[in-house]
Amino acid sequence: MIDKPEGYREGSLEAPTRHPIGWKDAAFHDEAALNRELERVFDICHGCRRCVSLCNAFPTLFDLVDQSATMEVNGVAKSDYRKVVDQCYLCDLCYQTKCPYVPPHEWNVDFPHLMLRAKAVRHRQGKSSLRDRALAATDTVGNLAGIPLVAGVVNAVNRNGVARKVMEATLGVHRDAVVPEYHSDSLRKRMARRPGAEIRPEPTGETRGRIALFVSCYGNRCAPDSTEDLVRVLAHNNVPVTLTGREQCCGMPKMELGDLDAVERARNVNVPELARLVDAGHDLTAPIPSCVLMFRQELPLLFPGDADVQKVARAFFDPFEYLMLRHKSGKLRTEFRNRLGKIAYHVPCHQRVQKIGLKTREVLKLVPGTTFEIIERCSGHDGTYAVKKEYHDISMKICRPVVDRVRGAKADHYVSDCPMAGVQIQSGVRDGSRAESPFSLLRHAYGI
Repeated sequence: MIDKPEGYREGSLEAPTRHPIGWKDAAFHDEAALNRELERVFDICHGCRRCVSLCNAFPTLFDLVDQSATMEVNGVAKSDYRKVVDQCYLCDLCYQTKCPYVPPHEWNVDFPHLMLRAKAVRHRQGKSSLRDRALAATDTVGNLAGIPLVAGVVNAVNRNGVARKVMEATLGVHRDAVVPEYHSDSLRKRMARRPGAEIRPEPTGETRGRIALFVSCYGNRCAPDSTEDLVRVLAHNNVPVTLTGREQCCGMPKMELGDLDAVERARNVNVPELARLVDAGHDLTAPIPSCVLMFRQELPLLFPGDADVQKVARAFFDPFEYLMLRHKSGKLRTEFRNRLGKIAYHVPCHQRVQKIGLKTREVLKLVPGTTFEIIERCSGHDGTYAVKKEYHDISMKICRPVVDRVRGAKADHYVSDCPMAGVQIQSGVRDGSRAESPFSLLRHAYGI
């Protein structure tokens, strides 16, 4: 086990802090240095084992240790470290909710960003598979699948059992995994058809009363209905919505692949446009928690010296965080026409780690008579992890406690802020019900 340093204390009472990610330093991509740091951190994790229930990365690590000749990390082959790395989908929960050794503790453990470093080293060595690169190319896939004829063909293929078996054998996409449905009538097309509304924004001090929406590739092509519901809810509350003039994927799928150069290319497109909108008086939001987290946390850590990145991060809000701020300033409408009843509410990982509290519940609870079953467990989806042949069954095992809670709640609705988590839960429930969007529930409650 690792020796305890002088002045050692069990955990830290100070708030966790994050160090910038020095991914442009040569040492970051040095494989020998990486392996030394992996061994150091794995040794700490082995001695603690507090995160064993979070995901499959930690059970994989502990099994490797327990099955080694020494039953310590030094008995695990360096080539097997990849097995742990491949199980991490950067949910960030171990850092934010479990680990007592995160900075400012002197052991300086940042497990998710160490896994990111290992993924980046592997990607730079050209070892990312064609399947993984294709799954991370969300802009390319979305643009192709958004063509009306192509969208119909893609959706039909994805629903065809024989075709899915072929996809599993050739592409490594599990035959039972729920894959996105693509809509040729995207959110951007719908917004272009909407007549301009005369809305006078009302600044509150914390919010400026006008929103620039980073639609996201998923919100635009795969979830345009619920994203449109968000737009209508904001407009109902006198918050005009502007779309970004241009945008690419936020970069989260590329970051999970370890392709940090692609993350930088996306930053070079998105951040100047978003910074321009902030300078023009807009607040910022996105319909997908992972996109919000990317701009609020990950890009500032990857590009700590970029003033525009920091400006964008300060202006970015989770949608329900924004609505609750409006409510606290007396600017949110609370006249509701429809009741919601009981909601089984799954809180996605990438929203939990933003440390904003349960703002979705706070807003929906304004609807009279609404009750909740709060589920703070990972759905195991990750965007790409759950669709991969080798990980799908594991992802459904991770999701099983969430599914059990949804079934046991016997609620009128079950929702997640992450639409991908929602379909993962739905695929586990398998009773003909459908996961819903909290944006859609709020629109229904307003009766608009």
